Amino acid sequence: MKRRKMVISATVLTALCALAAPVKRNVVDEVAWIVGDEPIYRSEIEEMYTQMRSEGQNIPGDPYCVIPERMAVEKLYLHQAKLDTIEANEGWVQSNVEQRLQYFVNNLGSKEKVEEYFHKPYGQLRESLVDMIRNNSIVENVKGNITKDIKATPNDVRKYFSSLPEDSIPYVPMQVEAQIVSIKPIIPAQEIEDVKARLRDYADRVNRGEAKFSTLAIAYSEDPGSSMQGGEMGYMPRAAFVPEFANVAFNLNDPNKVSRIVETEFGYHIIQLIDKRGDQVNVRHILLTPKVSTKDLTEATVRLDSLRKEIVAGKYTFEDAARYVSQDKATKNNKGIMMNENTLSSRFEMGELPAEVARRIELLKPGEVSEAFIMKDQKSNKDIVAMVKLTNRIPGHKANLSEDYNMIKKMYEAKHENDVLREWVEKKIKDTYVKISDDWKNCEFEYDGWIK
Repeated sequence: MKRRKMVISATVLTALCALAAPVKRNVVDEVAWIVGDEPIYRSEIEEMYTQMRSEGQNIPGDPYCVIPERMAVEKLYLHQAKLDTIEANEGWVQSNVEQRLQYFVNNLGSKEKVEEYFHKPYGQLRESLVDMIRNNSIVENVKGNITKDIKATPNDVRKYFSSLPEDSIPYVPMQVEAQIVSIKPIIPAQEIEDVKARLRDYADRVNRGEAKFSTLAIAYSEDPGSSMQGGEMGYMPRAAFVPEFANVAFNLNDPNKVSRIVETEFGYHIIQLIDKRGDQVNVRHILLTPKVSTKDLTEATVRLDSLRKEIVAGKYTFEDAARYVSQDKATKNNKGIMMNENTLSSRFEMGELPAEVARRIELLKPGEVSEAFIMKDQKSNKDIVAMVKLTNRIPGHKANLSEDYNMIKKMYEAKHENDVLREWVEKKIKDTYVKISDDWKNCEFEYDGWIK
């Protein structure tokens, strides 16, 4: 619900610009390829190449061969989706489109600047993004359907690893395994009441017609992801919000009224309905977060340091502290073990850890517990107090089965999936009507069978 502002990358913008920019076709625009009954125009290829070249993307081979082949392969997957009646989840598509548009507005500054960057009206950009995201989703669903039966047995993984040439065995950087205990400083009741009073005042001013919700959001909301847009969050399905927020947002019916105060893990909110569309809602909100004083943080730090001394003295285990004291929902019932969301394992490269945690881990030996320190909660962005224990440090090494089985298993599965998909594409090419202009018949393609 509260979205962090991200720095936009040239790659993301360029790829989207290539798809979103208007394609100018006329009677002399050449049909370069026909795949099934779908044409690929020379102008589409030229435009995509121009966009990729402008940002320095590396294209493996002749771009005038690589780019149309990629377009053609996508059309094969989309055709299969029609045969198998595979469709995208439209709620998910619309949600992602609105999030992407909001992302652009946040980073480029306004809807007008987004239109200027993409050289088209905001509404047309939305339609282009819908097509792109829908097609990408459908293609991934088709691929998943084709490879759904791939399963790696331990014997498969062992054979795969033993077949790797020595220079193909990946090097695994140094990794660590750690546990964490964190607590939230106690916020004085008066601070919470002051926040609620401010929100009640904003709601009353809007309800009386004395102020616009959007103006107050720009001036006072503490959600960096929406405040500069007048608190507007874009069309979202219920699952995109935390439950407390969703329960109120989806029950609003009068766009002229403001909701009651809603408490979530991010702070306190008031919400105003903008519009409902199917199973999605577009709302504005104002977020205020009670502030933690230096005194509160100091008291929490002293409390956790006292607990650390008892752990070091052997009175309690770190696991006990995690279970009975920690307020970190993700690790409380898992002995405090930190899990890497990227790999779904307990191992982290140092750069994958929160910066404050990495700085403490770097100074520890396995089995040691850090002193208490202040850090930002990654989800709510609030100040919390934590201590960490380094349970294991795995030196950098060439991958091996005993230490890196899960990584090697994923490598095997990825290779197997690629092989299955390649075989499927080449069979599909043979079974599909394909006509390629003479200008493309000397290309060296990734897949066999394009030239009939």
